[in-house]
Amino acid sequence: MKLKKMPKEELELLSYTDLTYMILKENKKSMNTPTIFKKICDLLGYSDEEYSAKIGDYYTSLTIDKRFVLLDNAEWDLRDHHSIEIVIDDEEDESEMVEEEEEIEVEPEENDEDDIDDIDEEEPEDTSDIEELSIIADDEIEE
Repeated sequence: MKLKKMPKEELELLSYTDLTYMILKENKKSMNTPTIFKKICDLLGYSDEEYSAKIGDYYTSLTIDKRFVLLDNAEWDLRDHHSIEIVIDDEEDESEMVEEEEEIEVEPEENDEDDIDDIDEEEPEDTSDIEELSIIADDEIEE
């Protein structure tokens, strides 16, 4: 059903983002934020003051909703109309890996058998403080 033919009561039940989705789908072209929100305000009978007061929250709701995409020309469109191209440049990745490998070169250290005897054993931690602690139920705690 076209938005203009819908009764105002039905339009008021829809969220701004749902109305935006319907507007963009009907118009089949991208639109900027003020234009879309002005159409919504006209449909709902909002005044210019309400338009000014609510457009910031409206913009935020568009940025959160994954159905919409903001284009380079600052216009919103349906994400369904756009595909994302992911390009992986394998040659560049391989050359970076070779450079990293060259930087990581580590020379082996000499190992004397005498060094093994110099390793100190860890001493156990002092647990005398823990022995003094006790568990108290919540109802026994004074406020």
